[in-house]
Formats: sequence, C-alpha cells, structure tokens
Amino acid sequence: MNRLAGVTSPYLLQHADNPVDWWPWTPEAFEEARRRDVPVLLSVGYAACHWCHVMARESFEDEATARLMNAHFVSVKVDREERPDVDAVYMEAVQAATGQGGWPMTVFLTPDAEPFYFGTYFPPAPRHGMPSFPQVLEGVRTAWEDRREEVADVASRISADLAGRTLSLAAPQVPGGEEMGAALLGLTKDFDASRGGFGGAPKFPPSMVLEFLLRHHARTGSEGALQMVGATCEAMARGGIYDQLGGGFARYSVDAEWVVPHFEKMLYDNALLCRVYAHLWRAGGASRTEAGESGGGVEREQARRVALETADFLVRELGTAEGGFASALDADSDDGHGGHAEGAYYVWTPAQLAEVLGEEDAALAAARFHVTDEGTFEGGASVLQLREGEGPPADAARVESVRRALFEARSARPRPARDEKVVSAWNGLAVAALAETGAYFERPDLVDAARAAARLLAEVHTVDEGRRLVRTSREGVPGTSAGVLEDHADVAEGYLALYAVTGQTEWLRRAGALLDTVLEHFAAEDGTLYDTADDAEQLIRRPQDPTDNAVPSGWNAAAGALLTYAAYTGDSRYREAAERALGVVRELASRVPRFLGWGLAVGEALLDGPREVAVVGASPALHRAALLSTAPGAVVAVGDASGESSVPLLEGRGLVDGRPAAYVCRGFVCAAPVTDPDALEAALTE
Repeated sequence: MNRLAGVTSPYLLQHADNPVDWWPWTPEAFEEARRRDVPVLLSVGYAACHWCHVMARESFEDEATARLMNAHFVSVKVDREERPDVDAVYMEAVQAATGQGGWPMTVFLTPDAEPFYFGTYFPPAPRHGMPSFPQVLEGVRTAWEDRREEVADVASRISADLAGRTLSLAAPQVPGGEEMGAALLGLTKDFDASRGGFGGAPKFPPSMVLEFLLRHHARTGSEGALQMVGATCEAMARGGIYDQLGGGFARYSVDAEWVVPHFEKMLYDNALLCRVYAHLWRAGGASRTEAGESGGGVEREQARRVALETADFLVRELGTAEGGFASALDADSDDGHGGHAEGAYYVWTPAQLAEVLGEEDAALAAARFHVTDEGTFEGGASVLQLREGEGPPADAARVESVRRALFEARSARPRPARDEKVVSAWNGLAVAALAETGAYFERPDLVDAARAAARLLAEVHTVDEGRRLVRTSREGVPGTSAGVLEDHADVAEGYLALYAVTGQTEWLRRAGALLDTVLEHFAAEDGTLYDTADDAEQLIRRPQDPTDNAVPSGWNAAAGALLTYAAYTGDSRYREAAERALGVVRELASRVPRFLGWGLAVGEALLDGPREVAVVGASPALHRAALLSTAPGAVVAVGDASGESSVPLLEGRGLVDGRPAAYVCRGFVCAAPVTDPDALEAALTE
C-alpha cells in the first residue's frame, strides 16, 4: 500500500515508490506497531539532503533491505522541514546519545514513540567502523525480541530525561550593554581574521551574527564589529560558496576558505544573506556615492551586487507559480553519465570553458574564476571563485559577456531538483529580504515579489480567522502540519517589513494577529517560549530551543517581531513579552554568541529604543531616508496628512507648514519633526 502518494511533502513523495512499506507520521502508524508488536523505524530527512539521497539509493530502494524493514518494523518517513517539532525532539535524543547529529536521522522507537536506538546515515555494508544498515536492523530486531525489558527500560529513561529538559527563567532580565560587549569579545576570539567567518571547517554563513555586528556598530561605532562583517562578506562573495554565475549561496563550505561548498541551496540561507548584504551596503551611508567613499566604494558596490543577485536568484530559481518560494535546490544533479553527482551542475574544467567560449575567452574565464587543470573539486573540476586581490577587471564588459555566456551554457545542463514545498517561516524571511532590498535599490519588482509571497501566506497558509498558520503548502494546496513558533514569528517579521516599505496597514494588522497567537499559545508565564503550541500534537517532549542555528530560533524571532510591533502600537504587552523572552540572551550572550546572533541583534534594537519614525504626507524622499537608517531595529510608519490613522504611531502627526514631515520617537516620545531628508538622517544617527 502506497501511503505516501497523496502527501504534500516532495521529500516523502521521493520515497513513495520505494519497496519499503512507508507510513507518514500518524497515530495510525503507531497503532499498527502496537498491533504487530514491532518497533517503529523513524527515518527523518529532507529533499535537498545529499546523504538522504545516498541512503535511499543504497538501502530504501534495495529489495532485500526493504523486505527486512517490512517484516520487522513499521517504517515512518518524516520530512524535517514539514515537521520540525518531530525532528527537534528526536535529534536532541540522537545528539545526547551519540554526541553528534545529522540527516538522514535514523531512530528506533517503541510503539509509544519512546526512542531506544539512534543513528544517522548507515551504509549498505560495513564501512569505516560503521555497521551496515542490515546489521543494525538485525541487531535491533534481536534486542526487541530477546531483551524487551532492557529495551523498555532504556526507552523509558531516555524519554524521561528529554521530558525534563524544560528551560526556565526564574527572573528574566533584559540584556544590556555589558552583555553585548561580552558577546562581541567572544565573537572576536572566534573570528577567522585571514579567511573571514567564525571557526574552522565546515564553515557556515553566519548571517544572524553578521546582523548583530552591523547593529552593534550602528549603536556603538565599533569599527571592529564592522570589519568582521566586511571581511566575512567579502570572503564569501569571492568564494565558491557563492554562485559566481547565477547568484545565491550554497548551504556551507566544506573547507575553511569558502572554496568548495555543499552545493544545496536553501531558501532560508539566501533570504537571510540577501538581507545581510543589503544592510552592509546601507551601513556604508545612504547619501554617499559609491565612488566617493574613502576606500569603500568597491566593497560597497560588491555588497549591492550580491544583495541584488541573491534577490534575483530567489525570484528566478525558487519562485513558484503561486507567488511563494520553494524550499531548496538539491546538491545533486545528473552527471551526464547516467548517474547523479553533487555539484555537477556548477563545476567547470578548462576544456568545458573552451567548448563554450573559445580559447581566448576561456583563458580569461579561467583566470577570472580560478579554473585550473588540477581543479578544486572532484575529477579535476573547479568551483568558480573570485580570488581576493584581483581588483576590477580591465574590460568589465567583456568579463560580463563571458559570465553571461557561461550562465546560459550552464542553464542547458541537467538541473538540480527543486523542493517545491513552500514553508511559512522561510517565506516570511524572504518577504522581509525582498521588500527591503527592493526599497533600498529602487527595484519595485522585488517589492512586488515580496507582496505576492505575503499574499500567498495570507490566503493559503492562514487559518483560524487569520490567527494561525499551517507549516507548508505545495502547488497552492495547504499541508496538514500546524505552524510552529518560527512560522508565526518569521511571517510576522516579513509582514512588518512589508508594511514599513509599502505603508499598507493590512500587513501590520496581520502581523498583530499572529503575534497574539504567539502570546496565547506559545508563551509561558515566565517569558519562556515553546516551539509548538499548547494545543499541538503532544510528543514525548514539548520542544523548546532559544538558540539560533541555520535560521533564527522561533524564540528570538518572536522577541524581535514583538518588539517591533510594540513600537508601532505602543502596547506594553508586546514589549514586555519581548523583554521577557530576551532574558535568555542575557543568560547566554557570553557563552554561545555564535548561536545567538538574532537574539543579540534584537537585544541591540532594544538598547537603541528601538527608534520609531512616523512619516506623514507624500514624501518618497523622507520615506527612503527613514528606511535607510542604520538605527538598530528602527520601525517606519507612513501615512497621510490627516493625523488620523489605524496605526497608533501615526496618530496626531500632521504636516509642518503644509509640508510632509518625519517624527523620530522613542517610546512614543518624539523629537521636533523634520521636513528635510538630510535632517532626518542626522536625527536618526544621534
């Protein structure tokens, strides 16, 4: 029976034709395990996961292995992106038991969903000290049949330990300047001064940490903070982790030099990094010319180029027909020899350059993008990169022509598969990035793309009279999984950014409805937050994680959106909730700053106010000056000259001598209004 045929998850659909008798995560699967008195084999992955594909080809498509699974287990397949709650609970168990984690994740459970044996990828035959997957299956089957009491005891102890891991903040206090300084010191110690980024290989783009450093520089003037951002963004933009032909970033670099990426491209990475590069450009000074900056013109132009190329990548490669954004592009694609290989779509040899460009232009391309006979990747191929210190090319038009020709030739190669699933949280991040990037660089098409994605979220992903979200959709059909904390927080963040850019109050109202749900269903009285709602499916533990990882934690994303919404409305409930949530930043700032980037960024906004800017009257110049402010977390409201508005920040604000005006406020206490964009810029930097 093919139980995966009707699901919305592309990852599960990839396994629908396996000889394994897969079940989705449902109560019925566990009832079946009880009926048959067998363990549950839980396999968790996602569509763009390279090793998930490898294990699928080696084991789940193998008839003998499938017979073993079908005979002795109820096998449950979960898309971690569709059910982050299930993934989080059992990944915590895997990491606690083995000291590491990853995907595919393989966990054996009792019919009561209690875990007792863990792993990640298992090979089809013993390799490098790892047992084969069939050996693991036989071992677990034997333990279940012959040592049931021992298995039950292990499962019970693990489940009790997980259930007891609830974070409590007895007396949460907001972070202050001391905590921000301690976090900066910790990041400085971990900074790779020669290659950018933090730590060694594998090296991940530290987008949220970079946002904190940009805000810290804006608030304190710390040149060290800005230098870390500039060096890291420069290294990533020149490295192989950035697609030098089509824009957009791969998931991470396998080395410390940003040369060879793990080639999957994720929506969330590119949304977050698009915003970082746009904010880095903004930090260079909104009113300065590119060439007029002392020593910074080329770097600032690079930030502008990367932000726009990444935004264009999002729209071109991940945009769906319904207006949203797909989750990811696979790392693997057809290698031209009947198989699949990671990076096949992106890498080049000198011979391939010559075939497309001819000898003369191929030599230029090889020098420009560092394509060598030895190569930097498997099989002598090279990942395209721009070597540091090259400087601008002598003939920019020719180089651009070469780049365009290579891009067009690459487009004819077999393309990586796309995970068509639209995830609420990640689309919220994309809405924020595209709205701001479009506004900064006067690209209304990008703002339109942000608005279309927001409309999809509002009309397809929203339930319960606008108050709650489902986690995913595909081809305009909503999925069945309930939205988690990060969905409500990140979509609210996207709506708030879109309101600031467009002035359309619908988005502010929708953000408020989602944040009311956060307070009612995800928050505890002490200010802690849970990743799932109080009325969601009960797992063996209610997941709760305040640390930022690949994306902002739901906890910190909620704190940021609540703080922004409070600044628009003046409602102390939202600010107090944000402050309570930020208590965890005070606790962890000096210990794990690399995993608290967005929480620290929100802390900077709190310390700065955040500043509130009310722009009254039709003045695109004043509106633009407000949006280009680097004041951490500044909120921008725009309205007409009537002084009447559904937005409290705009109430009672009018024209000045018949001219459009801007009011700069903190806590709804405003300075004298200004009518000149330069005066507004000055007021926002005081």
